[in-house]
Amino acid sequence: MKLLSSALLSLSLLNATFPLVSQGQTAPADATPNSQAITIVRSGSQAPQKGSADRFTGSVRVQPLFGAMAPSHTSGGLVTFEPGARSAWHSHLVGQALIVTAGTGWIQSWGGPIQEFHQGDIVLIPPGVKHWHGASATSSMTHIAIQEESNGSNTTWMEKVSDEQYSHGPAATQEPLKPQESNTMNKEPSAIKKTYGDFSPKLVQITDDVLFGDIWERPELSKRDRSLVTVTALIAGGNTEQLPFHLKRARENGVTEAELIETITHLAFYCGWPKAMSAIAVAKETFKP
Repeated sequence: MKLLSSALLSLSLLNATFPLVSQGQTAPADATPNSQAITIVRSGSQAPQKGSADRFTGSVRVQPLFGAMAPSHTSGGLVTFEPGARSAWHSHLVGQALIVTAGTGWIQSWGGPIQEFHQGDIVLIPPGVKHWHGASATSSMTHIAIQEESNGSNTTWMEKVSDEQYSHGPAATQEPLKPQESNTMNKEPSAIKKTYGDFSPKLVQITDDVLFGDIWERPELSKRDRSLVTVTALIAGGNTEQLPFHLKRARENGVTEAELIETITHLAFYCGWPKAMSAIAVAKETFKP
């Protein structure tokens, strides 16, 4: 089966839903079809938008990245799914590439098992394959999606994924979860227990069972939002020792580096410049390649 016809494929969800990367959309005005000028689309110049309710289930944010610039037919965007959110069933005329930048997601082709993917994975979807993709039940997921049009079209949208179909999950198939990658805070309690279990067993028990075992798992807030709350509280309290761990977890839970930097900038006006400067120094060290 033919896979992707080029290294870059444009985003179906964006092309079909948002005018900034809709079918036939061109690049910025100064990039004409015959132009040889290099175009820079500045970070943050295209704000995220809410995913269309008739093509998504749950909370989905779509940020257009670039539209097709003739003679190219490719476009792309950044899509974030909150836990439990997913696309409707659909197929791509030319295919699609998903570059997973944060969190844990699920994907399923019609009649096949639900497969799990993680930050750093690349998902290649062949042309014409009926499928859906989105976040896992317990973790948000962000990916860059790139796709190409054919004859002015790129996606065929179908029925929504039912709760029953989604609830099967990868655990009910032959595609098991990856050990220690499914999510989240499980690594930290084991580290706490190893370090402090003999010295302060009750504190370790409360941390494991109440904080990470209960509070972080409550569905009333997504893990993405809990990460933002936790990072904000640590910065406001000047608790930078715990900040690197939670900055990394925030990235895994779907918070972007740009959002975390902006959070620190915003907090400078509310919790004080020294705390914000200390936090940005920690963030720079944490995020460096």
